[in-house]
Amino acid sequence: MKSLLAALFMFTALVAGAAAIEKEPFDEARFDTLRSAGEVVLVDVFAEWCSTCARQQEVIKAYVADNPDKELHILEVNFDRDKEWVRHFRAPRQSTLLLYSGEDQIWFSVAETRPEVIKAEFDKAFAAAGQNGQ
Repeated sequence: MKSLLAALFMFTALVAGAAAIEKEPFDEARFDTLRSAGEVVLVDVFAEWCSTCARQQEVIKAYVADNPDKELHILEVNFDRDKEWVRHFRAPRQSTLLLYSGEDQIWFSVAETRPEVIKAEFDKAFAAAGQNGQ
């Protein structure tokens, strides 16, 4: 019985890991480099305990899966640990998303979970960066 439970746990962990979004911890130098290079960057002010954040992650994951030709760089600001950056980005709470296309901030949102809204903003950012995916 123990081996069956261990196998089930390992399978669940593998599936959960495969479904995760590829994010990087926020780093100012990386952020500046990506923006200078004209990349599309999402700053995700996130908390693990936040149910709104979890819904946002599902929308972001679906967008990335549906648009493999578009490179979305996701830099995570941990709401609980990265207070300097929470203040810097003027994030009033977790679930704040800031989207950049190169040097330009394209979008700022708090608690947005509607897939059509998030996807439309991502499409605008990629169009502004000249990455229409065609």
